[in-house]
Amino acid sequence: MITAQAQEETKTEYNHWSIEVMGGLNKPTRPYTDLYYSPTFGAWNADLGVRYMINEKFGFKLNAGYNNINEGDEVPEFQTQYYHASLQGVVNLGNLFKFRDWTNTFNLLGHGGVGLAQMRLDEDAFYSDEEDYMTVFTVGLTPQIRLGNHFALVGDLSLYGNVNQDYTWDGNTETPNRGFDGMLVNASIGFQVYLGKSEKHADWVDNSEETELRNQLDSIQGRVADLESDLMDEDQDGVPNYLDREPNTMNGVAVDSKGVAVDKNNNGIPDEIESSLDERYTSKEEFQKEGGSGSMGIKKLLNDGYVNVYFQFNSDKPETYSFEAINYLVRYMHENPSANADLVGYADELGNAEYNKQLSERRAKRVYDIIVASGINESRLSYRGEGIDDSVDKSSSDARQLVRRVTFKLK
Repeated sequence: MITAQAQEETKTEYNHWSIEVMGGLNKPTRPYTDLYYSPTFGAWNADLGVRYMINEKFGFKLNAGYNNINEGDEVPEFQTQYYHASLQGVVNLGNLFKFRDWTNTFNLLGHGGVGLAQMRLDEDAFYSDEEDYMTVFTVGLTPQIRLGNHFALVGDLSLYGNVNQDYTWDGNTETPNRGFDGMLVNASIGFQVYLGKSEKHADWVDNSEETELRNQLDSIQGRVADLESDLMDEDQDGVPNYLDREPNTMNGVAVDSKGVAVDKNNNGIPDEIESSLDERYTSKEEFQKEGGSGSMGIKKLLNDGYVNVYFQFNSDKPETYSFEAINYLVRYMHENPSANADLVGYADELGNAEYNKQLSERRAKRVYDIIVASGINESRLSYRGEGIDDSVDKSSSDARQLVRRVTFKLK
C-alpha cells in the first residue's frame, strides 16, 4: 500500500508543449561557382519551432526557418534566400545521460528529421529566373539553460543537407544532382517558452525507473521519520507526542488518554503528587493544631526547609504545584506584619558553577517578584543565590529535582 502510494506521488507530472524562437548566423559550405564563397558565419538566419515531448525522453517538433546568404570578400555580390520547413524527432540527451543527477539548470537536446526547402536566387544571378525546390535533411544539438519553470535560454548548432539542389548558392552554376548537393550550417541562440499548467516541462524531469525507486525510497524514509517523530514521548507519560495535549507533563504523574495530568479538583496540582505534598509539608489542619493560629508551626516548617519552591532543569520558572509553598509564606507575612524573609536560591550540580550561581539567584529573584506582586512590601524581603547544592547524588535525576529550589528564612 505504501509503495503503491509512493509510486503515485513520486511520478512527476510535466508540460509537453513548447515554442522556440532563435536567430543567428549561417555558413553554406557547398556548392559554389568557382571563386565564389560566403564568409564563415557571415550571413543571418531565423528559426521558429513548435515542439511536443511524448515523454521526458522523446518528442518531435515542427521547424521553419529562413537564411539570408551573402558573398564573401572580393567576390561579386549576390544574395540568396533560403526557406526551409521540417518535421524532426527530438531526443532529451540530458535525461538519457543522467544530467538530472548533477544539474537542474543545464540540459542538451538532440534533433533530426526531413523536410522541404526552397532557394530564391538574386536577380543578378545567371539563373535568377529559376526557383529551386529540394528535399532537406537536418540534424543538430540544442543546449539549454533553465531560467525558470516556463523559460529556457537555448543555443542550436544544426547541419542541413539538400537533395536535388539544382544550382549553386550564388545562383550562377547548375549542380550535378548527386547525393547531398548542398550543405549548410546554422549557429543560433534564442528562447524556449514552455506551455502548460504543470510546474516543470518534460525537458527537466526524470521519471526513469531508477529515479522513481530512489524517490520512492526517499518518500518512504520521510514517512518513517515523521512516524518516528509522532510516536516519540518526550515527557515519558505514555502518550505519544502527536496525541499529547500537555507535552511537558511532570515525570511520574498519572495522565489521561490525551496526555493531560489528572487533576480532579482543578487546583493546578496533579492528584498523584498532591498527597505526597501534604505528607512533606503537613496539612493545613496540622498547622492549626500548633499555636492556635498555626503561625509557629508554619514558621518552623518554612525555616527548616519543609516548604520549598521547586524548578525544572535550567529554568527559573516555579513548578505549578510550588505556588502553594509561596502562598504559605505570603499568608504568614500578612498575618505577621513584623516578619521579614530571606529567599535563598539553589541549583543542582550539572553545568558550570558560575552559571549555576547566576541561575540560583534568578530563581530567588523570580520568587521575590511573585511575593512582592502578592502585596508584601519589598523592604521586608531579600534574596540571594547560593549556587550549587551538592548534598544529593549527582547521578540521580530525582534527587537533583529536590535541590533545584528556593528556600525561606524568616527573621
